[in-house]
Amino acid sequence: MTDAELEKVLATGDIIRNRLKVFSVRKNASAFLTIQREFGSFDAYIWRFVGSKPKINRPKKMTASTPESDALSKDLKKRGMSFVGSTIIYAYMQAVGMVNDHMEGCFLALAK
Repeated sequence: MTDAELEKVLATGDIIRNRLKVFSVRKNASAFLTIQREFGSFDAYIWRFVGSKPKINRPKKMTASTPESDALSKDLKKRGMSFVGSTIIYAYMQAVGMVNDHMEGCFLALAK
């Protein structure tokens, strides 16, 4: 997206109005493409952080990050991405199935 297109997005109010977040979309997309070229796919890159298989956690209390999300967040930042803190990355890892961390005692944790 051009600067003008990003400015238009900011002006409409239909999206987050934080200028840094809106402009980070372009920067993150560029970093994403670089990661794809380096690893063959973004998928191949991110799964390395959990040993290439879903990590099963059974926490006794809620958590907002893990050593794996800390490491992935740090590496994404090193590669030029922004707004990819450990908490956001951990939520992403949960959403895409990289971690399964239903709390101990949850009926979904017991289901196979």
